[in-house]
Amino acid sequence: MFRGSIVALVTPMTADGVLDYSALERLLSFHISEGTQGVVIAGTTGESPTLSGKELEGLVGRAVEICAGRIPVIGGSGTNSTARTVKLTRRVARAGADAALVVTPYYNKPTQRGLLAHYTAVADGAGLPVIMYNVPGRTGCDLQPETAAALAAHPAIVGLKEATPGTQRLARLRELCPEEFCLLSGDDATGCEFMLAGGWGVISVTANVAPRLMRAVCDAALQGQIEGAREIDGRLSGLHAAMFLEPNPIPVKWAVARLGLIGEGIRLPLTKLEDRFQSAVASAMQAAGLETGVRDKT
Repeated sequence: MFRGSIVALVTPMTADGVLDYSALERLLSFHISEGTQGVVIAGTTGESPTLSGKELEGLVGRAVEICAGRIPVIGGSGTNSTARTVKLTRRVARAGADAALVVTPYYNKPTQRGLLAHYTAVADGAGLPVIMYNVPGRTGCDLQPETAAALAAHPAIVGLKEATPGTQRLARLRELCPEEFCLLSGDDATGCEFMLAGGWGVISVTANVAPRLMRAVCDAALQGQIEGAREIDGRLSGLHAAMFLEPNPIPVKWAVARLGLIGEGIRLPLTKLEDRFQSAVASAMQAAGLETGVRDKT
């Protein structure tokens, strides 16, 4: 179910930070028409730390209605509190999501034993499939492959978004985890190589801006078309880098607004992309064949 190009969707907001449901419908319709194969609502790229539980449930519920079973909807419900994560995961389940994406607890730095207990508690009370999310560069917490493999035995834990760059971690995960355990890249820059090495897909920031090209990369990589996958991914390399000129999702929200799909609203403590980076992001979009208000073409 969770395979290929899955977009880590930006959360559209008005200039004063109010959720923009009209833009959400426009975004999701765009992604479905462009071939995106799944959507994460309220992940890091969706500014999850700034969303209330009610907003999370509302966004996921509306996305489920709009997608209407055409692509899976994954709701981001991870926090650094196990009790709060359990509550938010239940909200995501109640809203009708196909799965919950649960990031490792950030800032408080749990041990591997703590991670085992955390994810077990979440999965026990989830009411839907759980995909773990490891992004130590942002959280200060690293879910080790051995711990992930132990958690893969839980019937509700179905996959892992691994956002450490490269494929070395993937090799160990494939060795330890069941064959049916879903392994997704969380790093656009190395996502192509991740899939060529046996990963199932990528939860992508870049897909917000170039969904058709990201789908093409994933299709080629998952079919073992090495040269084709790398050629398309090479066209996106500048865009992958540009999406992180400032902390995610600052550049990607600016880029999606430039495409005319959303406004420029973003919630503090994040701010609009600085002027000095805008030309670099615009140039990366142009290099990938994107223009303001124009969808990408393979």
